Amino acid sequence: MLTLLFIILMFLIFGKLIVFALRAAWGISKIVCTIVLLPLFLIGLVFAGLIGIAFPILLVVGIVSLIIPKHR
Repeated sequence: MLTLLFIILMFLIFGKLIVFALRAAWGISKIVCTIVLLPLFLIGLVFAGLIGIAFPILLVVGIVSLIIPKHR
């Protein structure tokens, strides 16, 4: 009986930790993509001579970031 209780409580605790880890990883990946990868991608496009593609992407991302409400 104690073993069953231990297993249930262990799944509850580690389940919450897994959910927390997934939320943290999702938040960190959004920050990395927004702060690091998108500017590097746009700079790479400009250096490659594809400013005709980089500028509309920059405009769309800017407009979307202004329209979408901030959480918290």
